[in-house]
Order: sequence, then C-alpha cells, then structure tokens
Amino acid sequence: MRRSLIGRTWPNVIAVVLFVFFVFPVYWMIITAFKPTKDIVSKTPVFLPLDATFEHFKTATAVPKFWEYTANSFIVTVLAVVISLVIATMASFAVARMKFRGRKAFVLVIMAAQMAPWEVMTIAVYLISRDSEMLNSLVPLTAFYMMMVLPFTIWTLRGFIAAVPKELEESAMVDGCTRTQAFVKVIFPLLAPGLMSTSLFGFITAWNEFPLVLILNKTEGQTLPLWLSSFQTAFGNDWGATMAASTLFALPVLILFVFLQRKAVGGLTDGAVKG
Repeated sequence: MRRSLIGRTWPNVIAVVLFVFFVFPVYWMIITAFKPTKDIVSKTPVFLPLDATFEHFKTATAVPKFWEYTANSFIVTVLAVVISLVIATMASFAVARMKFRGRKAFVLVIMAAQMAPWEVMTIAVYLISRDSEMLNSLVPLTAFYMMMVLPFTIWTLRGFIAAVPKELEESAMVDGCTRTQAFVKVIFPLLAPGLMSTSLFGFITAWNEFPLVLILNKTEGQTLPLWLSSFQTAFGNDWGATMAASTLFALPVLILFVFLQRKAVGGLTDGAVKG
C-alpha cells in the first residue's frame, strides 16, 4: 500500500513543480507591471506589491502610434490565419480524400516545410518586397505569416478529414448532394476542433513574429513586437513599462486560448495522430 501511495504521489509532485516552473515567469511579469519603480529596482524581491500602480501601463500605451501598431498586428494576424485556413481546408481535403500522382511527395514537402526554420527566407522575402516596392507594407507580412502557419494547418486538418468516415460523405452524395455540398454540409461542421486548434496556433505564431517586421517595416506598418522593443534604449531598460507592455501583448492570446481551450486541446491531439 505504501508503494502504491508513493506511486500516486510522485507524478502529482512533478506536475506541481512543472506548473510552478512554467507559471512563475508569467506571474512575475504581471506583478512587475503593477509594482512601483522603487520595488522593481529594490534588491529585496517583492512577490506581492501592496501599493500597486497603473503608471507603467500608462507609459506603455503612451508610446506614439501604439494603437496603429495594435491595429496592424490584428490585421496581419487575422488575415494570415483566415487565408491559411481557407487554403489548408481545400488542400487537406485533397490529400486526405483524393488519390493523385505525387500525393506522398506533397505530404513530405508539407512536413519538411513545417520543420524548416523560416529565418532562412528572410533575405528572399526582403528582396522580393524591395523589388516590388512593398517595403513598409502589410502585404508581405501577411503573405509570409500565412506561409508560416500553412504547413501545420494542412497537416492537422488532414488528420481530421481522414478521421471522418467516408460513408457519411457518400451517403450525402447518394441523397443528391454534390461533392462540394457534401463537404460543406457534412465534413466541414465536423472540423470545428481542428479549425480552432490550428487557428490558435496560427494566431500565436503570427502575433509573436519579430525579425521579419523589423527588417521589412522600419518606418511604416509596424506591429506590436516592435512596440515591445521600444522600452529598451542605450540608457537602460524601463522594466516597469516593459512588463506592462508584455502583459498587454499577451492578453489577446490568453483571451483567445481561454475561449478555445476545450476544442483546441482536443484538436491538437486528435488531428496530430489520426489519418
């Protein structure tokens, strides 16, 4: 009985340790955003500020063009996710349901593209944007972000479509539906978990991207990751404003995750192993 108790206890202990390990940096970021400057620079760490302040949030949002950066981030992120979902839905259906020459090679290319570091394309994207006179524009950013999330989206949705019994689609076609109508009325509603999980992944990926926007959009069309870097200067770091900005920056992702968490967690596991 003692061994059984120990066997049940140590996984919970490890889980608690891992939880604290991963959550503590987030907790420290949030409480630092509310600390007065004297507590931030104090040699004695303050784990629970008693005199919380919103001054750092005011400093963070007072940066010129803050709302423009926010709008740009939402525009490129949402457009990249929506476009990638539309393309990936059609591509994953073709891979999962249709037989064509080069099908296996296409799947291998998708896997390779998913594993490749996107930083290697930075120079090529910059040259294309420069030659087409689209520097400081949101168009190259949206296209690049879409390409970043597209392989994962195709791979995940392929698993979901393959998991849907073909008999459902065939029954709809027997009842008079075309293949397109059978997909829209039968298969597409069953893809909700996959669509939510992939959209969450795509949103986080595009929302956090920094190197490309730093290179392509130096004067106009900047996004929130560049806003975060504005609190680090040659004269030092404004840690209070940096933590406040980081908290605001993480808030949309946190809200989206809370909204989609049930579908997203199941979608990531189901779509990755089925098919």
